[in-house]
Amino acid sequence: METVLPGANAPYSTFLYVLIPLLPFVGFLINGLLNKKLSGTVAGLIGSATVLGSFLISVMLFLNFQYQYTVQLFDWITVGSLQIPFQYQIDQLSLIMLLLVTGVGFLIHVYSIGYMHHDENVGKFFSFLNLFVFSMLLLVMGANFVILFIGWEGVGLCSYLLIGFWNKNTNYNNAAKKAFIINRIGDLGFLLGIFLIYLTFNSVQYAEVFQKASLGQFGTYGVGVCTFITLLLFVGAMGKSAQLPLYTWLPDAMAGPTPVSALIHAATMVTAGIYMVLRSNVLFTLAPHTLEVVAIVGAATALFAATIGLAQNDIKKVLAYSTVSQLGYMFLALGVMGYSTALFHVLTHAFFKALMFLGAGSVIHAMSNEQDLRRMGGLRKALPITFLTFLIGCLAISGIPPFSGFFSKDEILAHAYEHNKVLWAMGLLTAFLTAFYMFRLLFLAFFGEFRGTAEQKHHLHESPASMTLPLIILAVLAAVGGFMGAPMFTGGHHYLAEYLAPIFTYSQRIMPAAFTAEPDHNTELMLIGLSVAAGVLGIVLAYVMYVARATRPAEDEAQRSAPESLVYHKYYIDELYDNLFTKPVMWLSTGLYKFVENGIINPAVGVFGRAVNGGGALLRYVQTGAVETYLILMVIGIVLILGLNFGRF
Repeated sequence: METVLPGANAPYSTFLYVLIPLLPFVGFLINGLLNKKLSGTVAGLIGSATVLGSFLISVMLFLNFQYQYTVQLFDWITVGSLQIPFQYQIDQLSLIMLLLVTGVGFLIHVYSIGYMHHDENVGKFFSFLNLFVFSMLLLVMGANFVILFIGWEGVGLCSYLLIGFWNKNTNYNNAAKKAFIINRIGDLGFLLGIFLIYLTFNSVQYAEVFQKASLGQFGTYGVGVCTFITLLLFVGAMGKSAQLPLYTWLPDAMAGPTPVSALIHAATMVTAGIYMVLRSNVLFTLAPHTLEVVAIVGAATALFAATIGLAQNDIKKVLAYSTVSQLGYMFLALGVMGYSTALFHVLTHAFFKALMFLGAGSVIHAMSNEQDLRRMGGLRKALPITFLTFLIGCLAISGIPPFSGFFSKDEILAHAYEHNKVLWAMGLLTAFLTAFYMFRLLFLAFFGEFRGTAEQKHHLHESPASMTLPLIILAVLAAVGGFMGAPMFTGGHHYLAEYLAPIFTYSQRIMPAAFTAEPDHNTELMLIGLSVAAGVLGIVLAYVMYVARATRPAEDEAQRSAPESLVYHKYYIDELYDNLFTKPVMWLSTGLYKFVENGIINPAVGVFGRAVNGGGALLRYVQTGAVETYLILMVIGIVLILGLNFGRF
């Protein structure tokens, strides 16, 4: 495949590329403007059809792709030396992300037709869902950091709208605000990073910035500026992709409808941070200290979130902490320069995590909105399709061959092993914990006796075809998707790594050893064996506890040991943040309101207002309409003037 720097002429009409994000935006407008006039089915069909159109165009571009190029839409911002055109960049990375966003997004839209059909604002829901896809498409297609940032903020806005979609519930509104505010913290770092990029390279265009960086053209700065730039960019990624310490918004994001959770966790928002680091890979390669930070934060997040997942009883909360943990795996891969491996796990994770969230939605739908695993049990008989597809998702995330998660997770662990044995050990322990808590979820929900109410048992039923068909498609992808990157010992072909190679050309020139180092055959087999053994051990332990011994999680008010209570309450991180940040800010704002606004500003304004009113009341007597009053005032005026004049002499 020929590799050309972005800037080559686009092979198709500009309008074709515009259509990719435009179609979901049209769906957003139609469903938003006609919210109350469209039936749920019609709104769902409009929303799904627009995303399907974007997917088909993306497939066509992918199948006919030959070289990297940019698509010029119009000149956008020109201020002095600052020139930012509105351009799209079409290359291997953006095409893979386009397929992911539109493909998985389409399946989630179809699923939503059945899941949300009863909602009174289903048109508004599909409108927001379309806007979410539009924002993510803009993010991955942009040819510079400013367009990326617009899409970045767009997905943040849509997460706020969709997490708090059922806005009559105060807790859901609080979850939406929490997601929005925490992401603004990360976005401040990201924005400062963009400013520093412009100050360093006098441009925000990917092609120009990355070429100058690879040639060592840092203006008045040295290569050390890349460390500051990448640390600031990583702060943005920590917020958007829920890494320590900015992860707490993601579990609370479960307040939104389940299809929203699937879209956020699988195809859109949380993958934005991974995409941004991949897109900026040359800057990170030039900043090895930042890469160490990324790897350590990723490994710590993966292990930390996995331990919390052990004790969660809300089916969606288990999956939420699983997402935080898997995102940690992806950042671990980025930190050890396994760039294509990180994207590999993004793809496989999208398949099995979308599958499991939609599967959880099918369970919640059948259980009349019950989400507590302690109230479920024996559901595999009533929900056979949901059970089988969910089982495939659990096997994939647990790293059991030949399911997709095995290939990508094993590759991450291999990179970590070559880089740092401690990080590898943390990743391996995370793999064991992941298998345990995911099969804990599976066994509690689908095995044993039903523990819900008689009314719930009476209404148990498999979901409609609009919900089960996406589950089946995603299950197939979760089962076979890993073969796009088979390990070396199988004699397979790593199609994904070869396809993405041109994206990392500059990084490979800077640090070629990182792209050529591979474990020997025996080491690779050992690592695979340990990885699979960790997953199998986690599954067996979960089976013994929750099937053979029929252990049931304790109720909320039950007494727990100190370690168990610590994990159950998620290490009290939310309470810590509440005491460190939320309460002091509330106290400060309350104090300012009482003592500054009410004690100083309001009285001062009141005095000024009373003075104006009093002066006006006095001057009102000047305009009485009585001639004698005017004569008296005239005489007084004359006397004053004469008095002033005599005073001079």
